[in-house]
Amino acid sequence: MKGIIVETEAYSQEEEACHGYRTMNPSNKSLFGQPGRFYIYKSYGIHHCLNVVTDKENFASGVLIRAVYIPKKNERLASGPGLLTKAFDIDISLNSLEILNNNSLWISQRDSLIEQKDLMQTTRIGISKAKNIKWRWYLKNSRSVSKRVKGDRTPKF
Repeated sequence: MKGIIVETEAYSQEEEACHGYRTMNPSNKSLFGQPGRFYIYKSYGIHHCLNVVTDKENFASGVLIRAVYIPKKNERLASGPGLLTKAFDIDISLNSLEILNNNSLWISQRDSLIEQKDLMQTTRIGISKAKNIKWRWYLKNSRSVSKRVKGDRTPKF
């Protein structure tokens, strides 16, 4: 199965919403690892969340993949972090996996480029700390986005 990433959020150890804000521990160790790997964790003991480790080793930073559009499937199938990992059968067993050098899950470049005007930049959602940082982006014309900002209407097709 494949899809198009339509919503993301970024996190850095310099702000308190990041899992690596205070320190490295066994559950967030991969977030401090080599960029280009997956960081997968279980949120509230309920569902898994898929992140891409970014920046540099020994510095916790990553991008949460919040929503994916899957062609020829219900457009809301992967419209949130938990729905996304459920749809793609992603769990903790893929934690620390290299994004490109594996046979289970990978991210590849899209054929067509997306321009800044096609994206909505906003504050992150579903967190209680560092809520005002505008590190969330979503594709405006996607109906697979988990939650739109107030006033941004879901596109009609």
